Amino acid sequence: MPADLTEEELKFLLATLDMAREGRTEALEDRVARGVPANLTGRTGDSLLILAAYHDHPRTVGMLLEHGADPNRVNDRGQTALGAAVFRRSAESVQLLLDWGAQPLAGERSALSVAAFFGLEDMSALLRGRLPRRPERVPTTPMSTDPARGGSLVDGKPAARVILADKRVLG
Repeated sequence: MPADLTEEELKFLLATLDMAREGRTEALEDRVARGVPANLTGRTGDSLLILAAYHDHPRTVGMLLEHGADPNRVNDRGQTALGAAVFRRSAESVQLLLDWGAQPLAGERSALSVAAFFGLEDMSALLRGRLPRRPERVPTTPMSTDPARGGSLVDGKPAARVILADKRVLG
């Protein structure tokens, strides 16, 4: 037991974590409104949000997000609330978390990796739509010095190396 908490206070906080596990949204919201942090975590780093998502309580997930719970908080095992919701196949919680900024690639055991590992195609589809977009590929110039393969020489040196060394474009 942490030295700065009394046994009564510890019981209160553990009961608060249980409210998230059990989906007791109104009671939990009352405690959060009175000052219990929306990002309260248990001994293994499971936040109220991770617990609500893992136990498939989308209403509780939404309430916690509205009260400032961090959708990308990672527990001691590298898991997030989004990963927990994906594991439980809770499309409603997944959608809520994504709408509030949860990142599909956050954490050591990301939501996308959970979906892939368990073959959850429906969850993978929800997540793929929220992945960061890659920049368009820029065509590159061949580095070959063989003119037949698109390369060229400048003063006997490959043109690309001359451009990089001189920091100017040669015609």
